[in-house]
Amino acid sequence: MKIIPQNVQNLIDEFSRLPGIGPKTAERLTFYLLRSSEKDLNSLGNAVLDLKKDLKTCSICSNIAENDPCYICDDSQRENTCICVVEEPLDVVAIEKTGKFQGLYHVLGGVISPIEGVGPEDLFIKELVQRTKSGEIEEIILATNPSIEGEATALYIQKLLAPLNIKITRIARGLPVGGDLEYADEVTLSRAIEGRLDY
Repeated sequence: MKIIPQNVQNLIDEFSRLPGIGPKTAERLTFYLLRSSEKDLNSLGNAVLDLKKDLKTCSICSNIAENDPCYICDDSQRENTCICVVEEPLDVVAIEKTGKFQGLYHVLGGVISPIEGVGPEDLFIKELVQRTKSGEIEEIILATNPSIEGEATALYIQKLLAPLNIKITRIARGLPVGGDLEYADEVTLSRAIEGRLDY
């Protein structure tokens, strides 16, 4: 016996495919939208349909943008001798929110993952090497995630760029603010100790 109408189930299924959305959350979102006005539904639908409209990939940093080059690459106030290498456009957003980095970015478009069939040639790595060879770059900050794939990608890039004799750094990793030592795993604690700073 079918309890949920097919249109409703279809939307639940689509929401469930999104990262971080489980079946219960997908149901809650769908039933919330069922109670929403036609105007709100149209606004949401149009936003989804227009999501990729007029978006470009920046020819310099590979970030998503409305213009090419993107507003960061086009900003003459940015420090153009330092590039922060990240996995995805969302990582740029996260770093920009800190207000602590004024350099440029390079978005890889993922990480090397043989299990998922993603090799170096599937990422924007050769474009990074070309940018680095320009002669203006003094430092590359590797800011990939501290996962196995992120670490492998950072190591691959480090080895690739080593002959260019520029400074290559890795973002520090350690304990979050407000975290307790007793709950931290050994790897996080060891990285926090290794990456300690002068006080």
